[in-house]
Amino acid sequence: MMQQSRNERSLGELFSDLTRDMGTLVRQEVDLARTEMTRQASKASKDVASMAVGGAVAYAGFLAIVAAIILALGALGLPLWVSALIVGIVIAGIGYVLIQRGRDALKKVNVAPRQTVETLKEDAEWAKEQTR
Repeated sequence: MMQQSRNERSLGELFSDLTRDMGTLVRQEVDLARTEMTRQASKASKDVASMAVGGAVAYAGFLAIVAAIILALGALGLPLWVSALIVGIVIAGIGYVLIQRGRDALKKVNVAPRQTVETLKEDAEWAKEQTR
């Protein structure tokens, strides 16, 4: 029988190393995905906060200005209910624009972990080459 030289490793050792390396690689990919998702979620939370502030500003504007404008339009001869309707529509329109701006910003946030997907593709290629 021929003895294996010290530089040659058994098939079992090679598969053991490959399994260990793949486990490490998967753990690192999960950590990368978690980091990337956290970063994206942080940006999305800022956009949500912008939407909330927009809603609060629209509401505060409604409370602060509506009474004065309704009374001013009423002083010009419009019935108070018509004045209230006109002012309500204008303030609601401003609130709508602010909310749309925040929603559009949220649509631009990509929550897919792109870097992780790319490295997973690279890892798959590496694993293929390791088994050849």
